[in-house]
Amino acid sequence: MARPTFQALPGTRDLFSPDTDRMRELVSVFAEQAATAGFALVVPPMFEDVGVFRRLGEASDVVSKELYDFHDKGGRHIALRPEQTASVCRMFAENRPLVPWKAWYAGPNFRHDKPQKGRYRQFDQVGAEVIGSHDPDVDIELIALAARFYARIGLHRVRLMVNSLGDAADRPRYLSALRAHFEADLDALSEQSRATLLVNPLRVLDSKRPGDAALIEAAPVLLDYISDEAAAAFARVQAGLAALDVDFDVSPRLVRGLDYYTRTTFEFAADGLDAAQNAVGGGGRYDGLIADLGGGEEPGVGFALGVDRTLLACDAEEAFPAPSTGVQVWVIDTVGALDGLQIADEIRRAGVRCDRSFDGRSMKAQMKAADRSGATLAVIIGADEASNATASIRPLRGGGDQYQVPRADLLSALRATLGADADHGSAISSPTSTTTRETLES
Repeated sequence: MARPTFQALPGTRDLFSPDTDRMRELVSVFAEQAATAGFALVVPPMFEDVGVFRRLGEASDVVSKELYDFHDKGGRHIALRPEQTASVCRMFAENRPLVPWKAWYAGPNFRHDKPQKGRYRQFDQVGAEVIGSHDPDVDIELIALAARFYARIGLHRVRLMVNSLGDAADRPRYLSALRAHFEADLDALSEQSRATLLVNPLRVLDSKRPGDAALIEAAPVLLDYISDEAAAAFARVQAGLAALDVDFDVSPRLVRGLDYYTRTTFEFAADGLDAAQNAVGGGGRYDGLIADLGGGEEPGVGFALGVDRTLLACDAEEAFPAPSTGVQVWVIDTVGALDGLQIADEIRRAGVRCDRSFDGRSMKAQMKAADRSGATLAVIIGADEASNATASIRPLRGGGDQYQVPRADLLSALRATLGADADHGSAISSPTSTTTRETLES
């Protein structure tokens, strides 16, 4: 076979079923979980003025190295979104919804990062943000929302780590102590961390390079430098998580990778993945970010969960299999009139996954297609069935004899044969029913 002219670019990939079905189901579960806590879906643009994302911190790799930024045909300097928190905050600053504003989102982001397992240049996240409240109980509820979501999809080996970065006023004292610590043994730091130290010493703590580990472990602890007010808020977060039976560890060196965080910060790590790539989600407070975007002194807190890494963690725990989305009924029409078209439409309107053959293929070819589809049943319309207004039903899995029913009774017969499967969309209802479940229960 000839090599294709074009291929997917590095860091991207083509997704097919069942992977796409599994991803869609994960987003659906998250959507339902978020709705129970009063969150509503928002859809930010995929690109923004580059200044929106520069608020993430010039010292962060996301801004300094990984932005996909360019000038458009109107001369505007724009960037593909590397994450969605900044875009959601820009949405708030521009549109001013009532506070507290609770929003959730899902979709792709873009970073020119080194591709590796579970880490792509185009990657999907789900996330949630609350804007307009200083209450640490909001932090607690958000963290619990993420923890409950992981539990709901069957993950049991996900650890929650929490920390407090204090307030903006606490930062200078700590940064001074941190800079002095690293500069006292500068040769022990990696070249990359030495460059980071010049811009923001806090970012050095986020280094995962083995050579930096010993010096980072000996560094001053931020919790020793935060204000009494920030300490009280962090104590409330810990007490609240304990009250909700959400397990956590205090991780005093957790800073995350973006500069906008204040006070509460947290991260989820999947123990089923390699330690260097086990972060599956996280977030924290960003009480100054909205002001930086011109939206006033509104506090905010949120998180984002990586879809790809989360699904890898599910694989490691053999959790959250792909849902069954294959067709259940295959219509075989050897007459070539409108019967097959009408019957397939009738079955689909009843909420059943149904497909059929095209191009006037032979009975043998259509039966092969039905078998390859994985369908449970074939509905056959031949010359006899067309002439006497019947349809034949042939089981394709597990044995059983073919039988014929009047066309008017076809849906009832399919209902009796298929029944109420555990997979959504698999039960039969009449086209006029309000829901499949109501029809079955009646």
